[in-house]
Amino acid sequence: MNPVVKHILRFVVFVLVQGLILGQIPFPLGIHPMIYPLFILLLPFEMGLIGVMVIAFLCGLSIDFFMNTFGLHASSAVLIAYLRPELFSLFSPRDGYEGFEEGNIYQMGWRWFIPVFGIFTLVHHLYFFILEYLSFKEILFVFQKTILSAVITLFLAIIIQVLFFKKGKKK
Repeated sequence: MNPVVKHILRFVVFVLVQGLILGQIPFPLGIHPMIYPLFILLLPFEMGLIGVMVIAFLCGLSIDFFMNTFGLHASSAVLIAYLRPELFSLFSPRDGYEGFEEGNIYQMGWRWFIPVFGIFTLVHHLYFFILEYLSFKEILFVFQKTILSAVITLFLAIIIQVLFFKKGKKK
């Protein structure tokens, strides 16, 4: 499949699943799983920062439209898009990312994906919930929501990849 078509389809699926399914289910303990950071992580390694930030903004804005959250998702998505190159450089394979298309479990392996997406998700969720509450009185609840939501999001991201991604050759 053409890579551009593949990423457009992913964009639509991630936005619809987040906006129409995950955003509408009342989870206990303030848990709010958000899988669209996985879409941002899966954008090609060679894509430029500005391109990733624009796509992340459009993704977040689309979810804001469904969730009526007035830019919370857009700003959180742009933040992680901005931090993406730095995070990738921290966890860069010995030979760099050349030859790898995207950061999925099958191309990069579990030992790369879990810490990278875990940090990615924690930063995204913490920023999102801090903006949502804007109060230091609720800081413990914000941390609780961040940790629980990030764990559930990481679990869902792994399940999504195991069920829907093709096993490719690790380089």
